[in-house]
Amino acid sequence: MNNEKELAMKKLKEYLDRKNIHPSYHRLKILKYLINHKIHPTVDMIYKNLSKEIPTLSKTTVYNTLNLFLRKGIVSGLTIDESEIRYDYNTKPHVHFKCIKCGCVYDIHLKCPIFDKEIIEGHKITEHHIYLKGICSECLEKV
Repeated sequence: MNNEKELAMKKLKEYLDRKNIHPSYHRLKILKYLINHKIHPTVDMIYKNLSKEIPTLSKTTVYNTLNLFLRKGIVSGLTIDESEIRYDYNTKPHVHFKCIKCGCVYDIHLKCPIFDKEIIEGHKITEHHIYLKGICSECLEKV
């Protein structure tokens, strides 16, 4: 099991090196968290979970690392609500759904023809953001 963890960490280091990012311990742990927790976390969520394991981690480090990852195209930022930014390791165009009851954000797997377009009505598309809001299936079961 230790060999698998070491191999996974080595691959993350190589990935950050290819993106010209120094693979510090904090950056590696934040990247690993994003890969393993597809919950579209906020800075606060990442900090709260990782600071238990890494007492030297600061919220500023999480924020700065995520901004670096955004600039390098490693993550995308979701602004479904004005009050928060969520982070997604999956940078390919896809639809997001936010539950208005529990606040969870889910990936919706739809084949959307807009994602295949580079130009629509003469406008060049550089980003795709499609957000849906409603009540998730888990919250609906509780009603």
